[in-house]
Amino acid sequence: MSGTSLDGIDLAHITFELNEHWTFEIHSAETVSYSDYWKEKLSTLVNFDLEELKQIDEHYTVYLSEIINDFLRKYQLKNSDVICSHGHTALHQPENNLTYQIGNLPSIAQLTEHKVVCDFRTQDVKFGGQGAPLVPIGDRLLFSEYNYCINLGGFANISSEIENERIAYDICPVNIVMNRYANNLGFDFDDNGNIAKKGQLNFKTLEILNALKFYNKTPPKSLGLEWVKQKIIPILKHSGLSNEDVLRTFIEHIAIQVANHIKPNSKVLFTGGGAYNSFLLDRIKSHKEFDLIVPSKKLIEFKEALIFGLLGVLKLRGENNCLASVTGAKNNHSSGELYIP
Repeated sequence: MSGTSLDGIDLAHITFELNEHWTFEIHSAETVSYSDYWKEKLSTLVNFDLEELKQIDEHYTVYLSEIINDFLRKYQLKNSDVICSHGHTALHQPENNLTYQIGNLPSIAQLTEHKVVCDFRTQDVKFGGQGAPLVPIGDRLLFSEYNYCINLGGFANISSEIENERIAYDICPVNIVMNRYANNLGFDFDDNGNIAKKGQLNFKTLEILNALKFYNKTPPKSLGLEWVKQKIIPILKHSGLSNEDVLRTFIEHIAIQVANHIKPNSKVLFTGGGAYNSFLLDRIKSHKEFDLIVPSKKLIEFKEALIFGLLGVLKLRGENNCLASVTGAKNNHSSGELYIP
């Protein structure tokens, strides 16, 4: 799994078991950080034309296969049933019937010498869906005891059961913006929100951010890097704020937007890198009274990898892994490509 925050490639060795309901165990997991070369390349994918993206795709597929093979050797995983790979999102424009994840070429199966299920988003977009978010089927099958599951990754997304239908959507950007301004100060991320705490909240900029039209759209809806570059970054650039003040203001923006989607007294599971940002969590809690649960470190960091593993297993079983109620596709379906070496 590689996300928009560019932390690195998440790998996890997981066993799934189905009795009365699905259970799982994450045996070993790690994140392989990106080199400066790949951070730069992946952060600028929207600037390349299709032919250039295809070349990057070939290069990235080889690179991803090497990372996977290193993981397989390190943990001596010789008898794994399948590799389930998300790849990395290069383009996500569902309104133009377009989504493109690099690292999902058929050669990944040959290079890893394993059966591979990958490219989970493309079919959903062809069926008229957003191609995202895809994690909610896992929330339903693995984490049904929570009223809401919220991931604070590159973007904040939320998943919940409403009238026996799973509803999920992106809320707002998180680390895709926060990390950018922490990077400006020489940090990979704002640890615990300590930098943001030192900044001053700018109410004018906060008001402009909160007024963006996306926030009033009804689900299904999803966000991508292109939207951030078109809508968010210009507002922050034109604000004239220091990096510290941007971080403080944007944390408040995230807190307000996330709290807007939680009913009082709910039980809410928070995962993703943003779940480590205690200042952000405090600000969310300041806007709504609810039971905030932060799970184990392994689950915080690898829940998305866990669920994309489940998506692959469901694909192998011929069962639905994309929900129309979530993505807006014309029907539930079993998405992903199966490659056999």
